[in-house]
Amino acid sequence: MGAQYYGADSENGDRIDDPSEVALFMMISDLNDSDNTFVVVQPDEDDPVWFASVAVLDEGGYEIVRRDASRKEHEVTTATSINDIARDLTMWMAARDFPGRPTKRVSEF
Repeated sequence: MGAQYYGADSENGDRIDDPSEVALFMMISDLNDSDNTFVVVQPDEDDPVWFASVAVLDEGGYEIVRRDASRKEHEVTTATSINDIARDLTMWMAARDFPGRPTKRVSEF
């Protein structure tokens, strides 16, 4: 069974379906500058409208790319804290649209 919403794939072939913040932290922690240099997270569909990637930089730290074609968003940043990267990606992905996922309704008082 595939991911319900999205999957994370690393260069070395590891895959986690619908990864939690902790799982993203672990995948990013496993990156190195030789044979496992990036992780890509995207919807588990043929033509994903958005993706996020984390790649090891030669000078240390990580490059984070977030792209969402449906919202015309494309952001490239750098960071050194794996905690911050995993948390920020988790929040960013939670705001993406997924077909079939119930929309959040604001309750009225």
